[in-house]
Amino acid sequence: MIKKYIREVLNFPRKGINYRDITPLLGNSEALRGAVDILGELFDPKDYDSIAGMEARGFILGGALAYELGKPFIPIRKAGKLPYNTIRESYGLEYGKDSVEIHTDAVRPGDRVLLIDDLLATGGTLRAGATLIERLGGRVAGMGVLIELSELKGREKLNGYEVKSVLKY
Repeated sequence: MIKKYIREVLNFPRKGINYRDITPLLGNSEALRGAVDILGELFDPKDYDSIAGMEARGFILGGALAYELGKPFIPIRKAGKLPYNTIRESYGLEYGKDSVEIHTDAVRPGDRVLLIDDLLATGGTLRAGATLIERLGGRVAGMGVLIELSELKGREKLNGYEVKSVLKY
């Protein structure tokens, strides 16, 4: 049901990249609810204490899931966007480099955190998010994504983590 709401945008953000746009899914309340429900079914809520979402679309999906399950939400944002003390992790993208940050008090030692994003491509973003959680003493209980681009082999960067995706391209 939700796959029909994923739009392919050719040559974005640069030539040769085919972007999977979830904006139509976000704009349809039934599809959004379905996507969040399916993400919620990937992992047992008893196995994690909180949900972290990767900026920006992981915020939407992870935040909605956290609300639905009554779990705390942890934002992992691009560098310079969080207002309190942070730690930073840099990573490579399919088309460049970037950095993400987390508040230093967002994860307590021993916390089990479910990491959510909209897309798994090369694995760099999720790997950076996991590294931040672990640097604060937390444990990544799993990684859930709406879309996985299998041909980019992002799972290989995430060995040792339980990774589940709703859709594979």
